[in-house]
Amino acid sequence: MQINSPVQIRIVDEIAIITVDSPPVNALSAAVRDGLDQAMRSALDDPMARGILLTCAGRTFIAGADISEFGKPLTGVPLHDVLDRIEGSPKPVLAAIHGTALGGGLETALVCDYRVATPSARLGLPEVALGLLPGAGGTQRLPRLIGVEAALDMMVFGKPVSASRAQAMGLIDAIMLEDGLIDGAIAYLRERLDAPVIKIRDRTVAAPPALFDGFRQQHRRSFKGFRAPENIVKAVEAAVTLPFDEGMKRESDLFWELMHSRESAAQRYFFFAERLTAKVPDMPDDRPPPPISHVGVIGAGTMGGGIAMNFLNAGIPVTIVEQEATALSRGVDTIRRNYQATVDKGRLSVDQMDARMTLLTPTLDLAALDDADLVIEAVFEKMTLKQEIFARLDQVARPDAILATNTSFLDIDAIAGVTSRPEQVVGLHFFSPANIMKLLEVVRGALTAPDVVARAMAIGRKIGKVAVLSRVCDGFIANRMMTPRMTAAQALLLEGPMPWDIDRVMMDYGFAMGPFAMLDLVGLDVIAWDAATSRSSSIVEILCEEGRWGQKKGAGYYEYDERRRPTPSPHVEQVIRDFATRAGHAQRSFTDAEIIARLLYPVVNEGAKLLEEGIAIRASDVDVALIHGYGWPLFTGGPLFWADGVGLDRIADGLEAMGIAPAPLLRSLAAYGQSLHDHVPASAPVAALA
Repeated sequence: MQINSPVQIRIVDEIAIITVDSPPVNALSAAVRDGLDQAMRSALDDPMARGILLTCAGRTFIAGADISEFGKPLTGVPLHDVLDRIEGSPKPVLAAIHGTALGGGLETALVCDYRVATPSARLGLPEVALGLLPGAGGTQRLPRLIGVEAALDMMVFGKPVSASRAQAMGLIDAIMLEDGLIDGAIAYLRERLDAPVIKIRDRTVAAPPALFDGFRQQHRRSFKGFRAPENIVKAVEAAVTLPFDEGMKRESDLFWELMHSRESAAQRYFFFAERLTAKVPDMPDDRPPPPISHVGVIGAGTMGGGIAMNFLNAGIPVTIVEQEATALSRGVDTIRRNYQATVDKGRLSVDQMDARMTLLTPTLDLAALDDADLVIEAVFEKMTLKQEIFARLDQVARPDAILATNTSFLDIDAIAGVTSRPEQVVGLHFFSPANIMKLLEVVRGALTAPDVVARAMAIGRKIGKVAVLSRVCDGFIANRMMTPRMTAAQALLLEGPMPWDIDRVMMDYGFAMGPFAMLDLVGLDVIAWDAATSRSSSIVEILCEEGRWGQKKGAGYYEYDERRRPTPSPHVEQVIRDFATRAGHAQRSFTDAEIIARLLYPVVNEGAKLLEEGIAIRASDVDVALIHGYGWPLFTGGPLFWADGVGLDRIADGLEAMGIAPAPLLRSLAAYGQSLHDHVPASAPVAALA
């Protein structure tokens, strides 16, 4: 073996121990593949080695393929050749797994004769998250080892399983002590040096066609828009119906079909985009930011309680403040009920719930926040109220404490301006429900210090959020981006399409709900109506004046039955047509493509403005915000990735045809044949996003 190879080999008690040491996650790079191939050759040629043990140094087993090599010309030994060499070994091969064995890592373990793991190990085939299927034999070997149903679940949903679960399903043969993996693995293998072995590829697996049809039917909604789940099912069908080598050929064909698909390109782009959000041009990265050990939350309502739960889940003590004892008690009770619901579903133990609740200190005294590292205000969206609270916080909080507001639309700088330390003020915009939604918009004020931004971004990661940085503007990134869609949807009602027509098109595009169903869910009276000024001057006002406030009233844009199932409303259709006639709007039928353009082109235009104004750092940040904040369909890559695929010239021309001026950046990029993702600030880090 070469001295500088990431793979080394040594002989211990007649066992050739092959160790992969390629930080940080021992990915299957060209150098690792070459090293494994050379090590296997050496082990097979060495008469002193009767068995072969494959393991890894560092914190994990092989955690998967080196995705940075995707789309690049192949160098080094192909992975299939390496795996064929391991699988074809006449000497027994054992994989000793710790940390994670994911993707190509688990596929490597599957060509070994035995697999053992530590109790904390996790094993999985998560390629579906990249719009792909396991392409190194996983779809053919896994069903032969653990059965069709278990294999489908692992690959279609991509969730890793624990070592105990893996042993129960037959994926691994034994569990070793955390600190005795290698010694235990050597002993396990030595006991089986002369035992007969049946290779996984030589096993057979059976399943009726009805099993696959039922699986497709059961999960058709979650499959919608994604190609990878269906291709995984097809590949597993091949494992049942075809000889192994023919099944491998089928797997390869299905893999490359996905690799060349727009959906997989979008999902791979998003994988990198999520990670790029942490890169901020002027943010200090030479040292980790100080940890947060105590958080204050002002407001125990829906948002405040949800925000508090994020920190409790991360093991961080929280002091939650309210003005009135009743509101405080109600808020704490809601937090406990939320945890109890999780316990009832088996996702949390009673002890874990109690431990989290113990970290919560409710109080009516704002001065109790005097030692908090971070204080988050989460009160009603009213500027004067927030300014009053921040003025008081300025007198109470530690000089180095971060003061954050959870505002959705208000001016962070106006809030910071009432304090003596605007550099310590930042926006932390959580999305409801705050304990579930992954997006956290970190809003940087004009005077917010870079180290405060760094800590805020780190806080997001600590509590399991995807933090996206925004500058100050009305609605920041996600809310501002989606406002034009609602405006366009309301306007389109006057031209012919009904709410259910528009909702259907948006759902066919990939959204979980259409804009009008969403309005009904939230409440028309909450979002779009002021009773004091209502004069029947819009369709929303007419509906609200009639008491049609949405689901809670049994009627909004739709009619709802006792189970809140919607049906189109003839009454609402008549209201819309009458209003359009009075307003002088001619109505006509629209194609689905026209509706998509009318609703989504303005969203793209707003995204271009965000980039032009420097509100968002990069186009990929906008896509991440919309996918995690508004459920924009993942398989499209987000609005701006989708727009680049449609063509910016087509979108700019379409906007002009609608009477909407294209953003100068959009028109400029279109003129030069560039994409929105070509617009990267000069000081921002550059990374491959495809």
